[in-house]
Amino acid sequence: MIAVVQRVSESSVKIDGEIKSEIGTGVMILLGIEEADNQEDVEWLSRKIANMRIFNDDEGVMNKSLLDFDGEALVISQFTLHASTKKGNRPSYIKAARPDVAIPLYEAFKRQLATDLGKDIGSGEFGADMKVSLVNDGPVTIIIDTKDKK
Repeated sequence: MIAVVQRVSESSVKIDGEIKSEIGTGVMILLGIEEADNQEDVEWLSRKIANMRIFNDDEGVMNKSLLDFDGEALVISQFTLHASTKKGNRPSYIKAARPDVAIPLYEAFKRQLATDLGKDIGSGEFGADMKVSLVNDGPVTIIIDTKDKK
């Protein structure tokens, strides 16, 4: 799994012109799932994001996590994170998981993150044409690949 985690002051996702989800201060997560991913990746990544200290404390130092101040989260499926651009000009998405693998893991990740944060989270809709808006706070953008956890 690859996650692009962006610290935001606000974020939303629209589908067919209607807001599906919106959040205030927290993180907007683009989540890419590949065939080799499993429940262990889901649990590790969710814990990592919930506890990652990327929010400022009273002295302006990134020393707080989502859990420290009850921040919000918005998760968007993003198969293009697994694009291979080694050959030619058209990206290949061969590493991205097919829907029969990706959808259950996407749903599991959303459930796990909600559990780890102790609150509901926002999300897009797997496979939908989504319009994502955000105000990146900082800017702070972190890329996490579960294949690099060891």
